[in-house]
Amino acid sequence: QVQLVESGGGLVQAGGSLRLSCAASGGTFSSYTMGWFRQVSGKEREFVAVITWSGRSTYYADSVKGRFTISRDNAKNTVYLQMNNLKPEDTAVYYCAARGGSSWYRNPSDFAYWGQGTQVTVSS
Repeated sequence: QVQLVESGGGLVQAGGSLRLSCAASGGTFSSYTMGWFRQVSGKEREFVAVITWSGRSTYYADSVKGRFTISRDNAKNTVYLQMNNLKPEDTAVYYCAARGGSSWYRNPSDFAYWGQGTQVTVSS
């Protein structure tokens, strides 16, 4: 069983930056594809970014491309989401997720393991 714990959320002004972290335990982190999703209350969970097990391949939602960067450190069992030039519409609870296999998975249903989420609020 894989446990995921996100951290790094908070309140930031528009144009600012945050870095989210997701620490994994209980599984073979280096074999998992890792994803970041976000969700606004009352809306469906939305894909943000994904990174394959090696870290060599990434994919982003159009809404964050060029502003967000996903990366991972397999030695630390941690995946990161660097968020720059934040906008009020980026406000959401951000979740990390994990699954086996290596592909650009983008649907929440593709992922077996989820963290509890971390709130990101961007003020205008």
